[in-house]
Amino acid sequence: MEIKQIIKRAILYIFKGVPVQQQVVVRPQISYLSPHNRMCGKKVIVTGGNRGLGYAMAKRIVEEGGHVVIAGRNEDSLRKASDKIGCPYVLMDVLRPDTFDSFMASCEEVLPGINGLINNAGISLHEGDFRRVEPRQFNIQFDTNLRGSYFMTQAFVHLLESRSRLGVVLLVSSETGETVDYLPYGLTKASIHSLTKGLAKYLIKSGIRVNAIAPGVTASDMTGFASDGNLYCPYNLTHRAYLPEEVAEVACFLLSDAASILNGQILVTNEGKTINLR
Repeated sequence: MEIKQIIKRAILYIFKGVPVQQQVVVRPQISYLSPHNRMCGKKVIVTGGNRGLGYAMAKRIVEEGGHVVIAGRNEDSLRKASDKIGCPYVLMDVLRPDTFDSFMASCEEVLPGINGLINNAGISLHEGDFRRVEPRQFNIQFDTNLRGSYFMTQAFVHLLESRSRLGVVLLVSSETGETVDYLPYGLTKASIHSLTKGLAKYLIKSGIRVNAIAPGVTASDMTGFASDGNLYCPYNLTHRAYLPEEVAEVACFLLSDAASILNGQILVTNEGKTINLR
């Protein structure tokens, strides 16, 4: 494991009690569906599409015959990601809802016919203890994860309705949204679950589907796991962290026409870890 990944995992241990395990090495062999143009005709905005899960989803959409525009605050990172994927990018600050309508207009300009949105941008501060949470930490997580997704979706709906266009929204949540919590991150994701179902029922008669994907611990900067490193994760059911490419497969399905009758659904990609059997 690279030094920076060890440091990130150590920080998670300090603040969340997540153990740093080195004695067991897990590098699973994963099978993916062969591309067969299931995203043909889809033109999707992916917020936070410059790295991690957002990048994996954007890349997979393009591989499946769709088109994407990725968005975020770091232009250098966006430029590098767009070069690799072969897609345009637009600068966007998820903390600035007042700019979302103009952001949508910019996306429509570089990729006319936008009909999909993935609200992926999000943060977790890993406070670990209720007693250590500060108002500024609470606020920025709610502003990023919930308020950002809420008003980004609103701006997207404005775009679709102004052009009499059908569309699909995918909210990126977390397995923590399935359980009780006392930290801001988990509370934002529980709210995302409620928002997904509420918007789904409200918007379906306008021809707009809304679903969510709720990943378990997936290799990313946020979790401290590297896709090409040791994925041993003792607190997942099969003792491994998941790969962003695996989650991207499910995301593509929810965005595709094959999922046309799925609305208000939250697919939890953690092998059933949060299912309560008793």
